[in-house]
Amino acid sequence: MSSIQQNIEQITSQISSAQQKCGRVQESVQLLAVSKTKPNQAILDAALAGQQMFGENYVQEGVDKVTYFSEHQPNLAIEWHFIGPIQSNKTRPVAEHFAWVHTVDRAKIAQRLNDQRPSDMPPLQVLIQVNTSGEDSKSGIEEHQVFELATLISTLPNLTLRGLMSIPANVPDYASQLRAFKQLTELKQALAERHPNLKLDTLSMGMSGDMEAAIEAGSTMVRIGTAIFGERDYSTKA
Repeated sequence: MSSIQQNIEQITSQISSAQQKCGRVQESVQLLAVSKTKPNQAILDAALAGQQMFGENYVQEGVDKVTYFSEHQPNLAIEWHFIGPIQSNKTRPVAEHFAWVHTVDRAKIAQRLNDQRPSDMPPLQVLIQVNTSGEDSKSGIEEHQVFELATLISTLPNLTLRGLMSIPANVPDYASQLRAFKQLTELKQALAERHPNLKLDTLSMGMSGDMEAAIEAGSTMVRIGTAIFGERDYSTKA
């Protein structure tokens, strides 16, 4: 058994325990393996261990991986999620290669992703990124802006709004983590009340250090990277 497979099994067990602890239905939380900066072999090892959802932060690196696996491992049926900031001049490759985008934070990006989504592909599943902590260093829109952006996305035929995503402030205590995640849960509930026709079933929140609090607060998708693949090497990244 590879170390990656062991890590995936350990994380899966932790997710299951966290769900049980707070009374969540088992398998209501999905694991998104964050594979940025990691080689194709590491992704292949994870996929062969049963992991199907992978998240990438850098456009060109992500596109290269999507292309590689579609050509060399088409039977793996990997679902690719883009989880990094998107510049307006990089929307086309994201629209053409990914199944999900977690980081829609303004109307221009939503419109371009919609217009550039190939007609032979299913609608792009998108999440609105919310800056719940108000940090200047974090991407995402303010909470009160979510409703207007959601209304726009609901009119775009090549996008399907599935929910919200956030990266809260890095705080060590459980109570603060839980409070921050509950903000996003409450915001999604308010959004669902305004848009009962939308399938708002996804809260992308929680990473290695705050996964349990995110699950208790209602996360449906946790983004885990280092705990699966090991430490990252950013020396090749600008």
